[in-house]
Amino acid sequence: MKKAIISLIFLLSLSAQGFAATTSDLQPNAPDRYVVVPGDTLWGIATKFLKDPWRWPELWKMNQSQLRNPHRIYPGDVLVLDRRGTQVTMRLDTSRVGPRVRIEPRDADAIHAIPPSAIEPFLSKPLVVSEKELDSAPEIVATQEDRVVLGAGGIAYVRGLAGSKVSRFQIFRRGDPLIDPETKQKLGYVAIYVGEAEITRPGEITTIEITKVAQEVYRGDRLLPIPPDKPMFGYVPHAPQAKVQGRVVSTYGGLWETGPLAIVALSKGSRDGLEVGHVLALHRDLRSARYAQRTEPLFGRSGPTGNDDRIPYVPPEVASRDSPLYATEPPIKPAEVQLPAERYGLVMIFRVFDRASYGLVMQASRPVAVADIISNP
Repeated sequence: MKKAIISLIFLLSLSAQGFAATTSDLQPNAPDRYVVVPGDTLWGIATKFLKDPWRWPELWKMNQSQLRNPHRIYPGDVLVLDRRGTQVTMRLDTSRVGPRVRIEPRDADAIHAIPPSAIEPFLSKPLVVSEKELDSAPEIVATQEDRVVLGAGGIAYVRGLAGSKVSRFQIFRRGDPLIDPETKQKLGYVAIYVGEAEITRPGEITTIEITKVAQEVYRGDRLLPIPPDKPMFGYVPHAPQAKVQGRVVSTYGGLWETGPLAIVALSKGSRDGLEVGHVLALHRDLRSARYAQRTEPLFGRSGPTGNDDRIPYVPPEVASRDSPLYATEPPIKPAEVQLPAERYGLVMIFRVFDRASYGLVMQASRPVAVADIISNP
């Protein structure tokens, strides 16, 4: 069968009419023509033309009806920038395109909205669960030869899989709570992805073999069926229509700071109007204590059960300066100054839960830290 290579499908709905890109939105060195090449991404192409790449649909003047008849872009296509008038638009140059036939696998040279390798491992993980949600999932109750930890190829015994029609599972354990830095409410718990397993002998106590590991597997870890694969081309950057104001809750892996193409958990979810593809701006709150919430092993404890009994980080006191060059009191007290939040990056949502979501840091001119502010771009 003859198959065209997979195309980039723009899946954006702009309910409000009148959005359009202007010459002031373009990069100073934006090209008039660009040839799409294999390996391109929507974000990468957009950065060549626009100062704000998430505004790409405005350049194409997309609307609600185009969801049913989306644009398609293939490697080898020529994009032409039309600068006539105050508004600028993008179109495909078909003047020199002649008949051609390609026979290639559908997934060859795929053009995606964002780099697939950046989020593919996270489409089914990490999860956000409630405090008791994993309690009903099948549990590893014993290990072969009573081993403390297991790796790939290890054998474990599970209660709760009797009669299961599924043979392959992902292994999770409940991690730390996601706490909103502003309201201090628990948004849920991180379900830490540990690995994958396959049933080798069914029964009341089922025997499984560990086939893949991201961390050591312990007794007490829980099993969930492997979900079906999700398409990778539907992540198209666009701005939320409703006002969004929240915080970065955590970084994936428990680091205090992270950077571009890293995964971060956010304090807003589907009930706040967020959806896959939404782009949010990252701001640094200059009034917040940068190091008051450290969770690294050097400054606190975090065990496999999600123990949130932490050792608070207390910065050392700095001896007062008695030099005549310094006053005994600061010239401006922090409480008297309302410092503005500084915008420094963008994050794109790729997985949404009820009260929280996960995003990929697309741009950042400085490290992304826990408690940084997210808002409309």
